[in-house]
Amino acid sequence: MPGITDKRTQPMLAPNRNRVRVVGEGRRTEEPAENPSAGLQRKSSADSSSDSSSSSSSSSFGELALRNSARKGPKSSKRAAVKNGNAFNKPAKIVPDGIQHMSLAPQVCVSVKRCDWITPNSDPLYTSFHDEEWGVPVHDDVRLFELLVFSQALAEFSLPTILSKRAIFRRLFNEFDPAAVANLDLERLLSTRVHGNTLLSETKLRAVVENARQLLKIQQEYGSFSTYCWHFVNHKQIRGGFRHARQIPTKTPKSEIISKDLMQRGFCCVGPTVVYSFMQMAGIVNDHLLTCSRYNEYGDDARKNPTALHTMEHILEEAPKKTSVHEG
Repeated sequence: MPGITDKRTQPMLAPNRNRVRVVGEGRRTEEPAENPSAGLQRKSSADSSSDSSSSSSSSSFGELALRNSARKGPKSSKRAAVKNGNAFNKPAKIVPDGIQHMSLAPQVCVSVKRCDWITPNSDPLYTSFHDEEWGVPVHDDVRLFELLVFSQALAEFSLPTILSKRAIFRRLFNEFDPAAVANLDLERLLSTRVHGNTLLSETKLRAVVENARQLLKIQQEYGSFSTYCWHFVNHKQIRGGFRHARQIPTKTPKSEIISKDLMQRGFCCVGPTVVYSFMQMAGIVNDHLLTCSRYNEYGDDARKNPTALHTMEHILEEAPKKTSVHEG
């Protein structure tokens, strides 16, 4: 009602951060809030007597805060958080004096054990071929035909040299597509020069084209050239199990059987040595040394073919002890 003052007044904090103090009944006054930090500043002279009481109370409040902080002392934790406004910076790791902080663990170099004929001075292409292709079972007809051509070319070039010209071989022989190679113009092929010379001798070039034609016939008979090649070993890889390169033969009775069958079908330049090199490249034979990390890559094949090692031992009884490694 008008003229009646409500005695149930409650303290409140106004937007200007002034403290509301209730005085008497129905009367209120406002006075500035006390600043706790004011006690940290010492004044040489008093401004007015009315502010002395508030300054002394603020000073005692500040001293109390200082004593409490001194009582707590420095934190023993090694991680400190620095307050920045309303946010905190990421805790920083404190490292004691005299100790260097290692941000990265030292790397451990692990050397890969390879066959003896791969050395630190070997051509990188040759090393990659050993690590990724040589002795890996191949079942694709295009890849098999490419490896057969490379095996024939070993009579004229070393394997590192052939690998360095691999892109030229693929362009010249239409990516080794047997159907495309079978239809190549032989005379035009013979006239093609690479750095002033033919890529292969005339005999080898004629053999590549003729072998492509005979390969197409095998595909019609067996369904694929892969099926034909692998049926000679019962579709199971033969594992050499040699410890030294000098133990690896250049040909075996098995390569002689395959060579004889290929020549009867009209293939050219496919003697037993060429065929055995082809078997090694195509993974039909695994002649990685026992100490080579690649030898055990085909453990599953060994378990599936328990007679493979026995077959190779029988081959070694009749094969000459020569190495079939070609490196320039």
